[in-house]
Amino acid sequence: MAFGFGKKRKQLGSADGFDAGADDSTGAPGSAADLLNLPPDPSDTAYDRAVHGPLDDSEIDVTDGYVDLGALLITPREGLSLRLEVEESTSRVIAVTLDLNGSSLQLQAFAASRSEKLWRDIREQIGLSVGSQGGEIEILDGTFGKEVLAKVPTQSDDGNKGFRVARFIGIDGPRWFLRGVLGGNAAIDAEAAQELEDLFRGVVVVRGETPLPPRDLLLLRLPKDAVAGPEGALSADPGTPAQGGQPFRRGPEITAIG
Repeated sequence: MAFGFGKKRKQLGSADGFDAGADDSTGAPGSAADLLNLPPDPSDTAYDRAVHGPLDDSEIDVTDGYVDLGALLITPREGLSLRLEVEESTSRVIAVTLDLNGSSLQLQAFAASRSEKLWRDIREQIGLSVGSQGGEIEILDGTFGKEVLAKVPTQSDDGNKGFRVARFIGIDGPRWFLRGVLGGNAAIDAEAAQELEDLFRGVVVVRGETPLPPRDLLLLRLPKDAVAGPEGALSADPGTPAQGGQPFRRGPEITAIG
């Protein structure tokens, strides 16, 4: 299921507003990062999640203007398309992928305990998974701290061999863990990754009060104005334009590394 953000969309309030024409992500006053109401840019300081994002819903004052996917609130942006990844066996929404300018960012949120941090163990699991596929990983120091660059061998239909590259980032939050997987140019080019890193920082996680075992996926859902349409398609409720006014479509079953 997918939808996008075009030029015609509702004007957001000043707390969550953005300028469709701004494309500077430096964090300077008047830049896209500033107008998107993102947390401060951590590029010149030590990264601190509670300051630089992603944030917990208890750390923001208003939720107006976000795309509400249940466990995740996403900051809209012109040219951004969202695909909800569906687990085929259960029809459960288990991830959302953000597509922007030829690159992608897949997001999954998990329950965690108040004291245990998950990212270190999950990095090790990614390494084992990639190794079992004949690939290799490299642990890097990135914008958000330790991250994983994974290369998995692939073979095209015409027999040519190559690598599929993915960049894994993880954030331990208050009783939640958020994992992002950067693909496309953003996996290998810092400039191409900047906009998606900004979007990652702008995510708000809604953990909820329901007790859940650590590592259980937090529930994602369609925005409230999405309704079932013909032939299983999902579209915006008539009279209430969806974000971007685009139809929702069933996406592929998730096939993320690790």
